[in-house]
Amino acid sequence: MDKQSIEKLLEEVKAGHLSIQEAVEVLCRLPFEDIGIARIDHHRSIRCGFPEVIFCPSKTNEQILEIFLRLSKTGSNVLATRAGEDVFHYLKQTINHPNLRYEAEARLIILQQKPVHFRSGYLAVVTAGTADWSVASEARFTAELFGSRVKVFCDVGVAGLHRLFSCLQDIRRADVVIVVAGMEGALASVVGGLVDCPVIAVPTSVGYGASFEGLSALLTMLNSCAAGVTVVNIDNGFGAAVAACLMHRKMAAAGDSNNETNQTDSFTGPSSAGQP
Repeated sequence: MDKQSIEKLLEEVKAGHLSIQEAVEVLCRLPFEDIGIARIDHHRSIRCGFPEVIFCPSKTNEQILEIFLRLSKTGSNVLATRAGEDVFHYLKQTINHPNLRYEAEARLIILQQKPVHFRSGYLAVVTAGTADWSVASEARFTAELFGSRVKVFCDVGVAGLHRLFSCLQDIRRADVVIVVAGMEGALASVVGGLVDCPVIAVPTSVGYGASFEGLSALLTMLNSCAAGVTVVNIDNGFGAAVAACLMHRKMAAAGDSNNETNQTDSFTGPSSAGQP
């Protein structure tokens, strides 16, 4: 259940299609559904603004399917992360929906049952190299499903810094920047020193032996001398996208509030100024 579901419920009560008692029963149901192997958190969207997401590794195909079905029955969009193509084909045997899709590079299974309403502005996802594309794709598709437009700028790492400057103006226009980099992970610090918005750094497990599967990039990003750089875990494009969307949503809400205030001021200002 999400805020839109509650609004719809109240509209049905207002229209006389649903009794108050029936609405109370719906609202008083447990916020989670215990199915033995999991407790499905149906109220997460109400509390946090985003629905529960399925993390697929270490789960059987049968468990993933059961959780997926329970989440989808509410009519909400469903996201499963770190899923192999075999998992997608297994789900597709049971879930016959035209908007069920698999994003192979991002390893995401997405079921879009209701339209996504995009907020104003956009996020920039910047990668140091093409090898970081998988993690960047996870961030991109997650953010788009959660209501943020995304522009991706690929392969602009420090080995050829002139490539970054060719798209810097578009990156600077973003509300939040997600920087995805492996090797030594220096790109996050460079971007952090060039933009005036939050920068979320994602270290990737891309690199030669001494990169220690992303640890080198992680430490570089944590020790960034550029203020305002926040770091998520290695290869965690999903986590970066959620954090960026939370920031973006607050920015958009603040912008809407300021517009309403400005409109009110411009309406009342002249008349009040004319008073004796």
